[in-house]
Amino acid sequence: MDTAVSTKGSIQEFTIPVPQFNTHKHIWAYLPAGYAESTQRFPVIYMHDGQNVFDQVENPKREWHVEEKLNDLHSEAIIIGIEHGVHRIDEMTPYANDTHGGGHADDYLDFIINTLKPYTDENFRTLPKPENTTIFGSSVGGLISFYAALKYPEIFGNAGVFSPSFWFSEEIYAFAEQTETITSRLYFMAGDRESNAMLPDMKRMEDVLRKRVKHASQIQKKVVHNGQHNEKLWRKEFAEAYRWLMNV
Repeated sequence: MDTAVSTKGSIQEFTIPVPQFNTHKHIWAYLPAGYAESTQRFPVIYMHDGQNVFDQVENPKREWHVEEKLNDLHSEAIIIGIEHGVHRIDEMTPYANDTHGGGHADDYLDFIINTLKPYTDENFRTLPKPENTTIFGSSVGGLISFYAALKYPEIFGNAGVFSPSFWFSEEIYAFAEQTETITSRLYFMAGDRESNAMLPDMKRMEDVLRKRVKHASQIQKKVVHNGQHNEKLWRKEFAEAYRWLMNV
């Protein structure tokens, strides 16, 4: 009797050391439907704030419901959700802020590039090249996803940049201006009710980037009417961003 192939993806969880911060992180790995029964290799999306990406029993309003959305999309991507806690601002900001501190994004990206990605590529059937590797987040997670795609285009060929915290440091604009040629694909999304600075900051960055990309099609931007800075907006917009980033 044939075994039916599941139409839903599955989630594996594991803990991995983070030598850069002398700690460990909990990781959620979403595997597409039929993964176990196939030999296919899949693109990978690394998502920050993994504790909000998948099911959060304590507070469902704080989650993105990504698993359900991926099942509906018949996803053919592996999603790696990375846990973040009280140190998320410190880990996901490239430059320090006088009020909020931070500035250790390079250490966090070193963890992803030299610890988490090698583990993922070894233990799951991935397509490891940059065109098949996406980094994705919101708020400071959007900030570091943008930074990672510009600094490490040989690793991250795509970035999902939701509600980016460009306000956190003026240096991020100087960094973008110093990048001569941008090769990664960038999906920007923000709501028009997030903050007074959100849309002007994003437009300012867009103006810098459009002079440096090889093709205008590398940048996609969406502004959501009445969108606020919260998980409701981000989960609502995830599917559209996923389709663009995955070219589906």
